[in-house]
Amino acid sequence: MGKRKAVFLDRDGTINVEVQYLSRVDDFQFIPGVPWALKRLKDAGYLLVVVTNQSGIGRGYYDEAALQSIHDHMHADLATFGAAIDACYFCPHHPEHATGDYLKDCDCRKPLPGMLQQAALELDIDLAASFMIGDKLADVEAGINAGCTPLLVLTGYGSDHAASLPEGVEAYPDLQMAVDAILAPNKGGEE
Repeated sequence: MGKRKAVFLDRDGTINVEVQYLSRVDDFQFIPGVPWALKRLKDAGYLLVVVTNQSGIGRGYYDEAALQSIHDHMHADLATFGAAIDACYFCPHHPEHATGDYLKDCDCRKPLPGMLQQAALELDIDLAASFMIGDKLADVEAGINAGCTPLLVLTGYGSDHAASLPEGVEAYPDLQMAVDAILAPNKGGEE
């Protein structure tokens, strides 16, 4: 069996409504249409992998247990739609605004590709056959740096970053429209 194809997804502003330093389950809310869009990707055979910068941990705003609670809630909510995330990777580091072991330069903080590369190794993902969707230029650059096809969504901070996109990178109003593009016959979709 060959390597698998994946869609890497930023979390805040792409999957859920942007809440600066989201730390409470009560503040988590899917962007409209996201669960159905994720289900369509799963049904088409893609692994779904969340890759999210979470410097709020390094800054001491919340801890890894709070992040895990949010991800557990997200998984449970998605299950009610028949959708599922295969894995979640996060970077708690920041090179300037963190404390203790979290204060460092790392290769996992987007725009660096470390989280995507780690997922590719652990989940046997073909990065060249995969996509990265996010609402920031750092997400797009992480996808490019990992060898994936990047897409920007205009939810979250996407509208602020659209003018700075590298040539050839497409922007879509939301995750549903990005999924439409991925699943279009000319992109290799099977819907």
